[in-house]
Amino acid sequence: MKALVWFLLVSCALLSAAEETKTFTATQKRWWAIQPVVKASVPTPKTLGWAKTEIDAFVLDKLEAKGLAPNPAADRSTLLRRVTLDITGVPPTVDEMQAYLSDKSPRAWEKVVDRLLASPGYGERWGRHWLDVARYADSDGFKADDTRPHVWRFRDYVIQSFNNDKPYNRFVKEQIAGDELYPGNNDALIGVSFNRHFPDEYNAAHIRLRRQEQLNDITDAVGYAFLGVTVACARCHDHKFDPLLHKDYYRLQSFFSNTKIEDDVVLDNPARQAEFAAQQAKWEIQTKLIRDEMQALLEPARVSFYKERLERFPEDITAILKMKPEERSPQDWMLYHKALPQVVFTDGELVGKLKAPQQARYRALAQELKAFDNLKPAPLNVAQTMADGSNKAPKTYVLRGGAWDGQMEEVQPGFLSIIDPSNVKVLPLANSTGRRSVLANWLASADNPLSTRVIVNRVWHYHFGRGIVGTPSDFGVMGDRPSHKELLDWLTAKFTGEDNWSLKKLHKRILMSATYQQSSDSRADGEKLDADNKLLWKFTRRRLEGESIRDSMLAVSGLLNTKMGGPGVFPPLPDGAMPKGYRLWETAKDEETANRRSVYIFVRRNLRYPMFQSFDMPDTHESCARRQMTVTPDQALELMNGKLIQHWAASLAQRVENDKGIDARAKAERAIRMAYSRPPQPNEIDLAVDFLAKQEKIAGSPIAALEDLCHTLLSSNEFLYIN
Repeated sequence: MKALVWFLLVSCALLSAAEETKTFTATQKRWWAIQPVVKASVPTPKTLGWAKTEIDAFVLDKLEAKGLAPNPAADRSTLLRRVTLDITGVPPTVDEMQAYLSDKSPRAWEKVVDRLLASPGYGERWGRHWLDVARYADSDGFKADDTRPHVWRFRDYVIQSFNNDKPYNRFVKEQIAGDELYPGNNDALIGVSFNRHFPDEYNAAHIRLRRQEQLNDITDAVGYAFLGVTVACARCHDHKFDPLLHKDYYRLQSFFSNTKIEDDVVLDNPARQAEFAAQQAKWEIQTKLIRDEMQALLEPARVSFYKERLERFPEDITAILKMKPEERSPQDWMLYHKALPQVVFTDGELVGKLKAPQQARYRALAQELKAFDNLKPAPLNVAQTMADGSNKAPKTYVLRGGAWDGQMEEVQPGFLSIIDPSNVKVLPLANSTGRRSVLANWLASADNPLSTRVIVNRVWHYHFGRGIVGTPSDFGVMGDRPSHKELLDWLTAKFTGEDNWSLKKLHKRILMSATYQQSSDSRADGEKLDADNKLLWKFTRRRLEGESIRDSMLAVSGLLNTKMGGPGVFPPLPDGAMPKGYRLWETAKDEETANRRSVYIFVRRNLRYPMFQSFDMPDTHESCARRQMTVTPDQALELMNGKLIQHWAASLAQRVENDKGIDARAKAERAIRMAYSRPPQPNEIDLAVDFLAKQEKIAGSPIAALEDLCHTLLSSNEFLYIN
């Protein structure tokens, strides 16, 4: 037995030593993504006449090398619809289309781009992209799927950050360590809740496992979102393909080892808080006798419930909960904070455990208490976020096989060894370790070769449907190689330098290019030599996401409610979508609220909004870099049979009918113009008029036929795709 123990100890020591002395091969050190960003020289292709910007020179140079030519520009109507959907997620109005088609000035396109980037819809559209990456949701997930009532503030924070063109390096810092770097700044406090979006089964008894799963999720999300590397693959062992060490995973995790959930961070200023406290004190004085009797009735149930819950935990967790505060270590405090919510009960939870007479008395007292509601202050504004538990962190260990109890060597905070193998210097702050500040500054540094390229590539990906690197969250060996590495580095150098981390300037550079303005027409030579369009010889047609499909339908039907911000809304669900007795989806009482933009729809992890699920909304339990674009029968069924879509089609028909006395031809022309954001062709009008005549006999009335035409237009490929 002693020999076995000795063998295991020696083996662990040798393994640790091997990890400490790990060296990287010359090939690993040449990994393209970790090389410094060098601003490449703009090439000079042979035929520069097509090019409008430096971007085009890079693209044209690659095309010429393959013997390909780019497509000419798309027509103006197509371009306006493309860029409006791309930037705001809804199509242009008829007036916007007419204004652009009438503007013959050289700056007509630039004025459109500037107007769209300045519109509130920009933040709502592009904020939704970031929410995918941040795995944002308004609920916990797991079987209970509890609501996170104030986490919507992060969604609004993201939207406003995009609309305000917050420098991306500041945006990164706020999400990793806003509380440490910008104390007292509410935006920064809310931003840190990027780390709060992990799924969580709040009532699971295995506290140590829950704690480790939380840390794993944060580490994984930071790797995907900011670094574009699959660090999760190094959780159990050295990465199989990329030069990421097992130890690196836990060095990164160590930056977050002291974080805990903070679901009641007050955002109001000190004066408002003082006003609240004073008014609350008045209410408490007036209601003390009633509340004391209510709590006395609940106390036996509270004691019983506490004992019952305490017995669910292992002995070590029970001991931590009972321990005196001064006796708890940093690790104990982390586990304490994780376990505490399970032994703290609301009055509503306890009332059900009272006997009938006590319940009756409690409810009578509750009615008496309501008489004093006029004295209660308005609630304070709070955010759900993360914070350090203290300025002393618990130890972090490399975990054998990623198992929570497989502790090996202790590690200190550090970056990826292939970039910087040393441990970092951290200066503790008054109430936090200061660790996250160090990580935030590294991620937001212009010298970071990964994080800078990753965000530029993400923006390119959402504009073209494919990034310069086709795998936006995987710049590793198994990810795609960049199709235009020199262009990516040129854009990145411009972004972090001349453009001062401005996302709007990056957008504009892309949108002003001839590359973006190409037609989507296919050509035999292009399909033969570059079927995936990696070289960008055309603009790739792509389908809208479910959110933009819904918003576009609401917009053209005249029903879209453009109110911004606030708690998530609950539009009606299709028949049969909500399980019997389900109380976690409270449908909005009025249509106007239900018709708000899709980014404001409550994101419940275990009940994705059915229309979005049909159109490939990602699973919000994890970060999503690029959405799938499937073609499935339920999409067609949703479009044909969805009651809401039929209602929106009817509303569009009413908009078409607004001008009384117009004939069928005028109705057809207006319907197509509203739906497609372009003047219709004569043959299209002929077909629509013929449809109306035939359909009137089937549907029974002219308006019913017009509703069917509008339904057809809203369900068509031209409406559903960015051309």
